[in-house]
Amino acid sequence: MTNTPIQRDSFIERDARRRALALLDPGTFRELVDPFERLSSPWLPRQGIVAQADDGVVVARGTLDSQPAVVLAIEGAFQGGSMGEVSGAKIAGALELAAEDNRRGIPTRAVIVFETGGVRLQEANLGLAAIAEIHAAIHELRTFGPVIGISAGVVGCFGGMSIAAGMCSHLLVTREARLGLNGPSVIEQEAGIEEYDSRDRPFIWGLTGGEQRQATGLVDACLDDDTTAIRAQVLAWLRADARTPQRSEQIEYYLERLMHVDVTNQPSPEDVRVLYAPARAGDPS
Repeated sequence: MTNTPIQRDSFIERDARRRALALLDPGTFRELVDPFERLSSPWLPRQGIVAQADDGVVVARGTLDSQPAVVLAIEGAFQGGSMGEVSGAKIAGALELAAEDNRRGIPTRAVIVFETGGVRLQEANLGLAAIAEIHAAIHELRTFGPVIGISAGVVGCFGGMSIAAGMCSHLLVTREARLGLNGPSVIEQEAGIEEYDSRDRPFIWGLTGGEQRQATGLVDACLDDDTTAIRAQVLAWLRADARTPQRSEQIEYYLERLMHVDVTNQPSPEDVRVLYAPARAGDPS
């Protein structure tokens, strides 16, 4: 009996640059503001932290399905994928560049690969300002065509960048991914371990993991960790190019759902699924 190797190209195991390279059409990857530009944060060395030459964000231009595109990939291995002045400005600038292309009649799509704990505490105000610019750029770019978000793992997507992920026209995750406004450690610190144990992995993934987020309608697809499958889903959404109801526009729906939350008891993952079951955002039922 021979062992058959698993024919799978892990997206999670790729770094940010290799993720962007895998998403774009072969031979079209061109990095903007690459490490040779040495555009690193001026704030990290002041705290004895070695800065990274690209500040942990890869901005690539190329094509997707032969159409102009930008892919923005956050490097979770650097500072937990946190957003600072430089990294945030790179993402916002690239999205604004894509919007400018569209205004000039060049249909340029955008894909953002989220691997981030949110704003970088060393650059909090500057990082928050940059994240606000990212939100505004996504909102404008959505008027021209779909903006696609991907969160694969291992860091997940939290903080202000989870809002950016929620603003995407389509959001794809893997089972290993997590999505939430606050990270487990932050919740435990503020609310106590009785409220949220950051070491309880089944509990955390049960509430914020990829499968749960798809079941509650907060993401559009939850796929296996396979680069080919992830890229195929991105291309399918781009080819559809149809305007779908945006989660960020379903304010009344989500407020109404939140009114049904029992804040006196810790909800189970199944409780949350039931809460969102009657009618998902954009579902006419």
